[in-house]
Amino acid sequence: MGHVGGPDFEGWYVSEHPRLLSSMTVAAGDVDLAAEVVDEAFARAFERWSRVGRMESPAGWTYVTALNALRRRARRRSIEERLHLRSRRVDSDAPADWSIEVWDALAQLPSRERTAMALRYVADMTTDQIADAMGIAPGTVGSTLHAARRNLAAALGDESADVIEPFDLEEVPDA
Repeated sequence: MGHVGGPDFEGWYVSEHPRLLSSMTVAAGDVDLAAEVVDEAFARAFERWSRVGRMESPAGWTYVTALNALRRRARRRSIEERLHLRSRRVDSDAPADWSIEVWDALAQLPSRERTAMALRYVADMTTDQIADAMGIAPGTVGSTLHAARRNLAAALGDESADVIEPFDLEEVPDA
């Protein structure tokens, strides 16, 4: 199976696989995902071994191939997660006209802020109702909503002022 001017695939694979798998595990943060992209990279190397085996650095080519596969899978996973979240949102009573940027910014808020925002702007609860539901003081509700709106505005940037309009950046009424 060896080629003139290049190592034989099996020997090269045995020597390179552990290091590539370790590297991709760290890069991916997920051993199963790392194993998938490493397998894909070595399969591609094997398919093209007549060319790859003669390269100055077959391992370098394989690392680039594995990293590209990792990026593709991460991109695909991100798109799938967004589509899944979007489909769940469409089925809910939450405002369907909120952009994906608003949803993403909300998802980044601390749990307490996100909960307060949901109760105020989706459930349309008053400050007292939110305080009862969350088991906190009404004043804490106000400061939590204030912090959430500030964090949301910062996450969306100045150019997104019209996007955060549904969140009524004025003080929340106590009624």
